[in-house]
Amino acid sequence: MNNPACRCSWVDLTKPDYVAYHDTEWGVPVYDDTKLFELLTLEAAQAGLSWYTVLKKRENYRVAFAGFDPVKVAAFNQAKALELLQNPGIIRNRLKISAAINNAARFLEIQAEFGSFSHYQWRFVNDTPQQNSIASPADFRATSPESDAFSKDLKKRGFTFVGSTIIYAHMQACGMVNDHHNACFRKAQLTSG
Repeated sequence: MNNPACRCSWVDLTKPDYVAYHDTEWGVPVYDDTKLFELLTLEAAQAGLSWYTVLKKRENYRVAFAGFDPVKVAAFNQAKALELLQNPGIIRNRLKISAAINNAARFLEIQAEFGSFSHYQWRFVNDTPQQNSIASPADFRATSPESDAFSKDLKKRGFTFVGSTIIYAHMQACGMVNDHHNACFRKAQLTSG
């Protein structure tokens, strides 16, 4: 029914790493806290840029941000933040770097309160991935009532770079919503999986 050659229109088929991300990661439900912290950090880094720009730098981010271990990132001091600002392998934006460090500390607070960040975040979709019908480019959205609520709660808890658009992109990336195009071969796989 779904042709493996048929993918979401945003995927640049000339970029194998982009295709691989779409085919194996985007929209797959994630429950691992380290991976969730990675995705949250990378989505914040993307603000104002293309996802592909961040995707190309992901391995550099993993090294620079201690494998996205929130305990280690939360302990980064001013000297480490200045070092990161000099790292050409990541997006050298002072506000985004500060946000990653701050958000790591807030992330740990949520883990302490809820047992895991995964448990906390999946509550916003009642622990079940939302299946959206995407029949045309007009059906893609940038936010949802759920991303609004998730974003508002994160901000209340002191997170930064977590506007509703960033959070909706995070929700797409970690499978809280399935926004693969209806004709995309991954749509059915993730709906039935």
